[in-house]
Amino acid sequence: MGKFVVGTTKNDGFRFNLKAGNGEIIATSETYSTESSCLSGIESVRKNAVEAKLEDQTVDNFETLTNPKFEVYKDKAGEFRFRLKARNGEIICHGESYKAKASCLNGIESIRKNAPDATVEKEEA
Repeated sequence: MGKFVVGTTKNDGFRFNLKAGNGEIIATSETYSTESSCLSGIESVRKNAVEAKLEDQTVDNFETLTNPKFEVYKDKAGEFRFRLKARNGEIICHGESYKAKASCLNGIESIRKNAPDATVEKEEA
């Protein structure tokens, strides 16, 4: 079972990581100014991850979809990444870089599987 781990950033903001059952980080949030807004971000991931469409920006003439959606794209290094956008278009989490597109898509599926029932924990100081 997955878990959201909430922690602070160097600038006193709040961020969460969604971890799979094996402890691997699947996704990281944007930085929030308060803990309560960070917790709201977690709820947004839970809600949006399941219903989000998949917009593959790595193919020619891709179709721009409405939010919520996962966007798959290539970064400056040519590796595959994803970000989850909420209904309002805000990025609520993103993944690491992957050399293979299939691995990136597996990361998205892992979020869909783990986020809805993941527990919430605070990071050890």
